[in-house]
Amino acid sequence: MKIYTKKGDDGTTGLLYGGRVQKDSYQIELNGAVDEAQAHLGFARSLGERGAALDEIVISLEADLWVLMAEVATGEDSRSKLTPGKTLVTSEMVARLEHLIDDAMERFEMPKAFVVPGSNPLSAAMDVARTVVRRAERLCLPFMRAYPESSVGPYLNRLSDLCWALARWQEGEHLLAKEVRGGSGAKLSEES
Repeated sequence: MKIYTKKGDDGTTGLLYGGRVQKDSYQIELNGAVDEAQAHLGFARSLGERGAALDEIVISLEADLWVLMAEVATGEDSRSKLTPGKTLVTSEMVARLEHLIDDAMERFEMPKAFVVPGSNPLSAAMDVARTVVRRAERLCLPFMRAYPESSVGPYLNRLSDLCWALARWQEGEHLLAKEVRGGSGAKLSEES
């Protein structure tokens, strides 16, 4: 089986349940950002311990994002074919994220100022995932206007909050912005 079909050579891509749209349509731009966020979550997961709580959480988020991308990749005429929890984001999926946020927040002391990302590779990777989810959330606005009943927007909003909480949990001690000297005090060493 070949992975290339050549159908997209004209600048279009197929939708779930049929139909084609331009590759720069709001649905495809949104799904591209979500796909990127899913890849960053996978990278973050690869830095952690297999079978640990974070590993299981991130795997479940990656599965949720397949559901979300299926909903986004469905044309208006085919939305009746969507199945809650399989190809349609549900309010229960959003509520589950809220529970995960609350659980993660109990695992660390809330920082009292902005946090400087990068304390360790895993927390930094979760912060990158968070920023990509935030971009997806911004790109979701046309979708939300077209489908105001959808839970895609709320899901992305909670997911970015969860990524922030997971990053703080994984970094342990927080480096706060107020503790960092400004650029005028930073110097390169002779070895740099």
